[in-house]
Amino acid sequence: VDAGFAALHLIDIDAAIGTGSNRELVRKIIQAVDVPVQVGGGVRSDEAAEELFDCGATRVIVGTRAVEDPEWLSSLSARFPDQVIVAADLRGDDVLTHGWTAGSGIDIRTLLTRLDPLALAAILVTDVGREGQMIGADADTFGALALSTQHALIAAGGIARVEDLRELADRGVAGAVLGMSIYTGAIDPRAAAREFAI
Repeated sequence: VDAGFAALHLIDIDAAIGTGSNRELVRKIIQAVDVPVQVGGGVRSDEAAEELFDCGATRVIVGTRAVEDPEWLSSLSARFPDQVIVAADLRGDDVLTHGWTAGSGIDIRTLLTRLDPLALAAILVTDVGREGQMIGADADTFGALALSTQHALIAAGGIARVEDLRELADRGVAGAVLGMSIYTGAIDPRAAAREFAI
C-alpha cells in the first residue's frame, strides 16, 4: 500500500486447504490498510462470506464450492452483486478445487460460459503450474480466456517481470496478482503501481 498499490489480495491458505483459519489476522490486516481488500481461502458457505464482508473485505473470493455448486454461487452473487470473485485454479484446462488438491473434471471454458450470466466482480484465474515459479506468465492463454468471458479476468501464476504485466494488459487481462515477483524484488512495486494504476 505504501508503494502505491490501490488494492490488496489476501488468501488464507490454511482455510483453503482445511487446516485452520486466520480470520482474526485477516480482520487486522483489513483494518490496517485504507485500500480495498479482496479475501479468499476456504469460503464455502454464506456464513464464511458474510464474516469476511463483516471484517471489511471489499470483495470475497470463492473457489471450490463455486465450481461444485452453481446454485449456491448464483444465490451468493445475487446477494452480493459485483462483490464476489470466482477463483478458477487451472492445471492445463482442468479447474482444480480444494486448494489445488483435486480435479473438478470441468474445463475452464465450460466454467466461464456458466459464469457469464452472474453479477460477479471478476474471475481470478491461477495457472497452478507456474504459480510461485517466476518463469513468466502464459499471456496467450490468459488473453484467450479474457476473450472468453464477459467478466473482468485477473491473472495469477508465473508473473516474473513488468513485461509480463504489459503483455497481459495488451491481451485484455484486467488485472494481475503479484506475489513472488514483489517478494523477490523482480518487479519494483512502486514502478508497477505507477504504470498500472487503477
